[in-house]
Order: sequence, then C-alpha cells, then structure tokens
Amino acid sequence: MLSSFDPSLSASGMRPPLTSAYAPSMAESLPNINFGFEDLRNRMAQFTARFDAFIERGRKQVLEERNQFRINLAELQEDQRMKQRDIEIINLKSQTHEQTLQKEATEAAEMHAAISSITLERDSRLAKRDRVKQQIAETQKAINQRLEAQKAHSQNLDAQARLNIPELEFWQEYLCLRIEGAGRDDRLKFIYSHLLEKDWEGEAWFELGTASRDYDVLHTRPKLDRDALNRELDIVNEDRDFGAFLKRMRNLFIKTMK
Repeated sequence: MLSSFDPSLSASGMRPPLTSAYAPSMAESLPNINFGFEDLRNRMAQFTARFDAFIERGRKQVLEERNQFRINLAELQEDQRMKQRDIEIINLKSQTHEQTLQKEATEAAEMHAAISSITLERDSRLAKRDRVKQQIAETQKAINQRLEAQKAHSQNLDAQARLNIPELEFWQEYLCLRIEGAGRDDRLKFIYSHLLEKDWEGEAWFELGTASRDYDVLHTRPKLDRDALNRELDIVNEDRDFGAFLKRMRNLFIKTMK
C-alpha cells in the first residue's frame, strides 16, 4: 500500500543540496516510499485464484449445460421420432378407416340398390298378383254364371226329357226307330227299319249333330239328296218339331231306297 503524502517533502525540500564535502548524496536524500507490492501480489494471486475458480465453475457449468442440452436434445429427438411414429400409425389408421368407410358406403349403396330392386320386383309381383286375383275372380264369376246357366239348361233339358220320353217312345214304335250313340257327346244316330216290304230287315240311318242350336245331319246311309236334306233341316230348325222331322226323314229314306 502506498504511504501517505508527507508535506515536509515539498518542492523546496527536494532541491539539490549544496555541494560540499559533508553534504549527503542525492540517493540518500530521496524519500523512503513503500508501494505495498507484496500486498498487491497477494491480492493479485487471490484474484487469479478466484478468477480461475470462476472460470472452472463456468467451464463445468457450460459442460453440464451442454451435456444437459445434448440429453434434452436427444430426448426431444426421441420424442419427435415417437411422435412421428405415432403420426404414421394414426395416418395408417386414418387411411384404413377411410377405406372402411368407403367400403361401407359402397356396400350401403349396393344394399340400397338391391333393396330398391327387390322393392320394385315386390311391387310388380303385388300388382301382378292383384291382376291375377282380379282375373281369377272374373273367371270364377264367369264360371259361376256358366254353371248357373248350365244348371238351368240341364233343368230345362230334364224337364223337357220327362216330357219327351213318352213322345219319343211313341215315335220309336210308330216309325220303327231306335236311337244309338255315335261315339261323341254331341251326336246321335237314328236307325230306321222295316222300310221296304221286299227288304223288311233292311235299315237306314243318319247321324244328327247337336253341338249348336240348329240341328245338322252329318252322315246318312243310304246317301240322301243334299238339297232335300237341307230343306228338311231348315224346317226342323225353324219349327223345332222334331217328331215331324223324324217322320219326314223316314219318308225321305223310303223315297231314296225305292
């Protein structure tokens, strides 16, 4: 440490001494100054030690922070890698889910189309069923009407037959006539005998068609003149007198056979 200033050491006091044999030298006349180098050295050494310690602590702190930064960076990179992997998994699941949705949408559209087709087919079948039912009902009604008409016709035929049986028996005996079937429901065969005295057993016959309201002679034996036969048919179809027709047919056979 520097010594304090001494006022006795003024400029006048520092002027050179008189040259004499007993005068002191200039070096001996200089003041004794203590600059405190040891103290300064100690203080510099302490400062250096503290500075070195500060630098060492700073270096260690920097190293620790750098290591921690590297650790944190590695953790961040690992987290980033894991997150990237999670993102890839999520993207894959999203794509799979989207494909599933598209597939379900396609299946739903196909199902709706199938349902629409089935509905149309069902409606068509229902409409066809209703038409068929209506046709069946109309047909059944027509059948019932025909059955009623046939029943009424059968009743009329039965009543007419009960009335005609005695008359028919009379004509069979009176005209030497017998009636047989001709192999079909709508035909009758009328056979005459005892037509000629010279051939008393000889027979003649004709087949009568009854399919329609008007009678029709289909076959005869012997063969009759067609014009004469048509005239007889016109008469019977007009007056409906079947007994007189049988009598005229016998006479026509006799005339032809003679």
